[in-house]
Amino acid sequence: MDQSGDLVWRKASASSATGSDCVLVADLRDGGRAVRHSRDPRGPVLRFTESEWQAFLSGVKAGEFD
Repeated sequence: MDQSGDLVWRKASASSATGSDCVLVADLRDGGRAVRHSRDPRGPVLRFTESEWQAFLSGVKAGEFD
């Protein structure tokens, strides 16, 4: 078990199966999300509340980060 407990991590379907430069995301029980880098699975984990994650997704869809 890693420092993130029993989280189920996933990466974007557009990522290659062997890609090591991916952002991984896991659902949290409270509706938030945890994010980490695939290259360092025991490294830092960023945790976002459900409202923070929704704000991020809205920004992505609106092109705020293009």
